[in-house]
Amino acid sequence: MPQKVLIIADPGIDGAYAIALAVHDPRLDVVAIAATAGNVSAEQATRNVHTLLEQIDPPRWPRLGASLPVDYEVDGQRMHGIGGLGGVDFPSAKLHHPHYSDKLIVDLVRQNPREITILVLGPLTMLARALDRDPELPRLVPRIVCMGGSWHEPGNATAVAEFHFFCDPLAARQVLHCGASITLIPLDVSRKLLLSPTELLELPAPESRTCRLLRQIVPFGIGATSNRYGIEGFYLMDVAGVAAVSLTGLLTTRPMPVDVETRGELTRGMSVVDARLGTRATPNVDLAIGIDLEGVRQYLRATLADAC
Repeated sequence: MPQKVLIIADPGIDGAYAIALAVHDPRLDVVAIAATAGNVSAEQATRNVHTLLEQIDPPRWPRLGASLPVDYEVDGQRMHGIGGLGGVDFPSAKLHHPHYSDKLIVDLVRQNPREITILVLGPLTMLARALDRDPELPRLVPRIVCMGGSWHEPGNATAVAEFHFFCDPLAARQVLHCGASITLIPLDVSRKLLLSPTELLELPAPESRTCRLLRQIVPFGIGATSNRYGIEGFYLMDVAGVAAVSLTGLLTTRPMPVDVETRGELTRGMSVVDARLGTRATPNVDLAIGIDLEGVRQYLRATLADAC
């Protein structure tokens, strides 16, 4: 049976790739995509989730959750373009009265106890609000997989803070200490997934709706990456999360105690990994320390080859 997964996303370019893979992966049953602000505003994130599904039109639509109206100090439009999808303005019908993401998460987990893996591809605010709604949630999910934090790598929001943790460090801390089984994929691992322009644009099913969509949005990301970092390609960070949920053994992990700095003037949002010899701190996450990059590339090509 396919693995049930609920995705929390703030769709930018790599988020669009990740969602496209997830809804076409026969190993996954995407029961819902819950929008959250992050790369774009809350309203835009909700619109982007709906737009992506309209453009891809998968055989089975997941349920959709609207982002709560939260505002962060930063966004990701410098790397993802105005609107988050490479600056492309796709037509999309307006959603009428969708459930907010936090309520959708609680409802679906309660209806499917111990069956739904939660994959967080954005800030952790929506999941933290779901925990506020239902404190029993951690024992009702088999695993939470989070893209977030950094150990040895510099941050991508500040010198030390990863973007998702920086947006809402209190929510990140709450989730990391909620007691659930958590796999944390930090920048140390996700930054390894840099794909070249050729890999990004020469897709295996070029005439499919999905691959046409991806080819439209990725050129902005390639240009932004070149301008900002002086390198060719684009980081498909969120794809690492979907691949890790789908493929057993793709990640190398290590149980570690991880916390989040919530107040520092220079360190707010910094993930703090207690790697001291002899520490008495109890590990609260399985921290990803390695990834099979060729396995991810094969997964991407094979899944998109069957895209509609």
